[in-house]
Amino acid sequence: MRPVKKLVIVGGGTAGWLAAAAIGKVYQGRVQVTLVESEEIGVVGVGEATIPTMQAFHKLIGIDEAEMMRATHATFKLGINFKDWGSVGEDYIHAFGQVGRIFWAGEFQHFWVRAQKLGLHIPFGAYCLEHEAARAERFAISDNPALNYAFHFDAGLYAKYLRQFSERLGVIRCEGKIEQVLQNLDTGFIESLQLNNGTKIEGDFFVDCSGFRGLLIEQTLNTGYENWQHWLPCDTALAVQTAKVKPATPYTSSTAQAFGWQWRIPLQNRTGNGLVYSSQFADKAWAEKTLTANIEGDMLTEPRVIQFTTGRRKLGWNKNCVALGLASGFLEPLESTSIHMVTSGLIRFLRLFPLRGVQQVLVDEYNRQSKEEAESIRDFIILHYHATRRNDSSFWNYVRQMSVPETLRHRMDMFTQSGMVFLGGDELFRTNGWTQVLIGQGFVPGDYQPIVDNMSDAEFTQYMTSFRDHVATSLAQLPSHEAFIARYCAMEL
Repeated sequence: MRPVKKLVIVGGGTAGWLAAAAIGKVYQGRVQVTLVESEEIGVVGVGEATIPTMQAFHKLIGIDEAEMMRATHATFKLGINFKDWGSVGEDYIHAFGQVGRIFWAGEFQHFWVRAQKLGLHIPFGAYCLEHEAARAERFAISDNPALNYAFHFDAGLYAKYLRQFSERLGVIRCEGKIEQVLQNLDTGFIESLQLNNGTKIEGDFFVDCSGFRGLLIEQTLNTGYENWQHWLPCDTALAVQTAKVKPATPYTSSTAQAFGWQWRIPLQNRTGNGLVYSSQFADKAWAEKTLTANIEGDMLTEPRVIQFTTGRRKLGWNKNCVALGLASGFLEPLESTSIHMVTSGLIRFLRLFPLRGVQQVLVDEYNRQSKEEAESIRDFIILHYHATRRNDSSFWNYVRQMSVPETLRHRMDMFTQSGMVFLGGDELFRTNGWTQVLIGQGFVPGDYQPIVDNMSDAEFTQYMTSFRDHVATSLAQLPSHEAFIARYCAMEL
């Protein structure tokens, strides 16, 4: 086995510079990290929304949160507001916080279902502080009340910030386009990259962050791709930036349209917008008309077309190459999981890092964990489409009636019949996420755990109303989202 002393990252952007920052931080002085990118090759650069796991990753590698937010024009995010998904005219928020309390004998949705049956019609989200703070556009970082949050940021500025952070750690950036990838004739392992400027870069291990092209993982190693478009038929996005016209909301907006959905991501100085749709059911003219009719503020850029195929590489780690970001696969940004999957892949790789050389047992474990994670996130995203009552277009009829993975069918049946949520050990989306989306889209359990009946009707009603009142009291202590940003991380003018 060949020890890994030289690691080469192919491609910049968010994925490449996240990899450089993390590996450069953890293996500083032990592994030489080089990143190869070309100014001629653009990046997708629309991954502007994150989930709370980003906080832990920043702490892991030592990023100053307020500094990062100032540099990237960032705002806070408490969840995603889904409009018109269950049925036109309805909306709900998938918030990042705990809904109610968890009990050893039953989760909170069982209490809520009993409350409904007793005629206590308090919305499910009213028992979650993050949900209520998002609705009220309030935010603060404090111990009491504490909020679970993520970020909206400018992806281009974030990559630039990570580059500066990484170069301070000793990461070397090399400018140039890759003309040839050279492999060992016996093992097939990648040995070096030949650039168009004559530079040859040798490495013991390579991280492919080359985007959809998959220059190393696919074009060189022929890894193969598992296509999930029969479950997730959207294959095109239009993205555009608009001027800021009102205070930034502490949540991402996702509005279902006739043949897809539209996002809105508020930053301190502008708004990111996009429309994700299926070209099988609609054309670009419909998409452009729908996008421009549903944005606020003047367009700062022309709509940019991004085409994709939902799915994953059959192997995330092949020989001496790991793929991250778009090179590893693509799940549409409905739940803002793209950057999370880069960071989770990085943490997985750092834990299994082949410092003494590539061992097949490490490769197999990385691929097993990656497959499980991707499939569980895939099922959660499919849920948003399939758990709908919409029948107003061919697109919605297709996703509502399609066959879904058996793993998802089992979860949905368990919930609708018993109120229970089945989870694997390491899944990203937990009971809170599944219940908020299912209930938010109109799927209410037909039954609940009988142990919830241990309280009398009077005791139970008092408990449920007092918890709702506790959330409301905590909410009243929070300043507005914009006021907190002005104090904590206002961008430099």
